[in-house]
Amino acid sequence: MRTSSRLWRLLAILMAFSLLAAACGNDDDDDAAVDPGDDTEEPGDNGDDPEIDDDPIDVDFDTDTLTLGTLLPETGDLAFLGPPMVEAVNMAVRDINDAGGVLGNDVVLETGDSGTDPGVANTTVDRLLGSVGVNAIVGAAASGISNAVVDKITGSGIVQCSPSNTAASLSNAGVDGYYFRTAPSDDLQGPTLAEVVLGDGHANVAVIVRADDYGVGFGDSIVETLEASGATVVYDDAYDPRATNFDAEVQAIAAESPDAVVLISFEEGVQIIQTMIEEGVGPADVPLYIADGLASGDLGERIDPGNPSVAAAINGTQPSAAPEAGAAFFPDAFAEFAPDVDVIYSSQAYDCTMLIALAAEQAGTADPAAIRDNMESVSGPGGTECSTFAECKELIDAGEEIDYQGASGPIDFDGSDPSIASYDIFVYDDEGEQQVIEQVIAN
Repeated sequence: MRTSSRLWRLLAILMAFSLLAAACGNDDDDDAAVDPGDDTEEPGDNGDDPEIDDDPIDVDFDTDTLTLGTLLPETGDLAFLGPPMVEAVNMAVRDINDAGGVLGNDVVLETGDSGTDPGVANTTVDRLLGSVGVNAIVGAAASGISNAVVDKITGSGIVQCSPSNTAASLSNAGVDGYYFRTAPSDDLQGPTLAEVVLGDGHANVAVIVRADDYGVGFGDSIVETLEASGATVVYDDAYDPRATNFDAEVQAIAAESPDAVVLISFEEGVQIIQTMIEEGVGPADVPLYIADGLASGDLGERIDPGNPSVAAAINGTQPSAAPEAGAAFFPDAFAEFAPDVDVIYSSQAYDCTMLIALAAEQAGTADPAAIRDNMESVSGPGGTECSTFAECKELIDAGEEIDYQGASGPIDFDGSDPSIASYDIFVYDDEGEQQVIEQVIAN
């Protein structure tokens, strides 16, 4: 199928979502039924959900004490991505407070669940902005969740920094420049993943993506790169991530006899892979490529708890958790702080927290507008390089400009986005464990 058919299918799915919302009125279960989306990285396209109130809130924040809120997936389809980001924020707050805090006061942390669900996320945002009075929010993880709440957060004059939003549509999102992300756009990851597929010699490729902002944008960039390089895309379609089974999609892929399959998904991708195995187009039969929305260290166990090796030879890409250009101390320090916790998006979450704290320290106030105005300057080239809060704070106290070299890399914000991206190219080994085989830089 061509891209046009995939877009018609996406429109049909979105129309069905709209009809469901109109038919059910204000039933609380509606929000739980709406698909959230991803980047890891990532994301769903729920920014227009009529049940989400995105009116700004008059936030009563303290300009002397930095209060951070988190909007991360403790539950829902991306719950497996939650622990690395949550623990990385905890570690960053510990490191900041051990170095004297921000403006001489300890950073206050208020955690919140995005639920990978617009309704849950909206309730959390209302609490963080209303009763808590945060100066900044780290999250959301899914691009679709950010789409649903970014206007409320930034329209209220509060800084939002996502560690894992990757949908290209979120570049410079929100109101008045209050939105930032430390994860690179899928405009960079899509071509990177396509080049991996091409580099492995595949010429007849099936591309299946979830029907949301993350999946469709990611898929379009993959298809464009594959076709520009002379490959044939034999299947190109988007699926409803709320479907109860994916037999029809998998059978349609099998009918095209591809020599490789690219799957861009969230947790439902586990069920898709299980169906692919049943239909004889699993990773043992046809090379399979995935991305950050599905990748985790325990993917094999999620597919088949009794036989994790079923994930062997699945390939893919994800933003680097420990890039070669990143702060050297971070991987070992995080492993010590959060043993046995996955690492995906941990460095990006750590950096969001650090950048907000450093921006407030440089501004001399925790006023969110001042934090916003200093996010680029503390991370951009031209200042003295530093990688820890203690080191950077000492430079700021001495009146020097700083260039924070993050755990996830140099960052160097270009508007809302990091201008340099580092990606892990990975493969699952015979034990079903993810192994990073190469890192590449894209910009």
